[in-house]
Amino acid sequence: MSAVLPLSTTSTETPTVSSVSTTAQQILQVDALTVSFDGFKAVDGLSLSIHRDELRVIIGPNGAGKTTLLDMICGKTRPTSGSVRFNGRELVGLPEHEIVRAGVGRKFQTPSVYEDLTVIENFEISIPGKQDVLGSVFFRRSRDVQDRIRAVAEQVFLQSMLQHKAGRLSHGQKQWLEIGMLLIQSPELLLLDEPVAGMSPRERELTGELLQRIARGKSVIVIEHDMDFVKRIASKVTVLHQGRVLSEGSAAQVQCDPRVIDVYLGH
Repeated sequence: MSAVLPLSTTSTETPTVSSVSTTAQQILQVDALTVSFDGFKAVDGLSLSIHRDELRVIIGPNGAGKTTLLDMICGKTRPTSGSVRFNGRELVGLPEHEIVRAGVGRKFQTPSVYEDLTVIENFEISIPGKQDVLGSVFFRRSRDVQDRIRAVAEQVFLQSMLQHKAGRLSHGQKQWLEIGMLLIQSPELLLLDEPVAGMSPRERELTGELLQRIARGKSVIVIEHDMDFVKRIASKVTVLHQGRVLSEGSAAQVQCDPRVIDVYLGH
């Protein structure tokens, strides 16, 4: 049986429902995050939030705190103060492997793959709780595992390279392989540090399409310097300078911001 609410109750609760809905859409909340190295504040009171299914690009000059921010989100660096909440759970103080298990995947600037193993073996190693490096050679591939690997390999343009040694891949293909190794783990949030660095123009184009597809079901944070690439993929851009948020908005908005032009784009 449905109940009819008084008009006054409905009108007073509407803002609360809207507020709850907005909060529920946020997957990551960074609040007043600060970290100091020998007295130097690499990140200084930084706050931002990431929504579900959002592709956020973070830009800024060298030393702005971009990589350090990702290091603190994934647990590689512990902040001096502040909070990082993922799906409502505080990440500050958790070891890196627990943050991975919570659903956060991180790709660093330089591809980190097992070059002496095949592409398919690299994918197998990445399956949570399945096997270690030595065991990957003898890993029993169930139908579900085979289907999962084939699907991810196709997604990252490596379906024809599964039996190739990872060391034979081009630099761009190694970047794709590492992204695929993250996708195998089914994270809800991906942190990608300069994923198109060293890629050919065609590989950059394909990577842009890949990241946009990924962001339809996951949240993605990308650090990048190539503004043409940023304009092509970003749903929102955050500009960092001296460890703080300098500007935030669409790619077009931040490109027109005089402060951004002065400290970053103009140089």
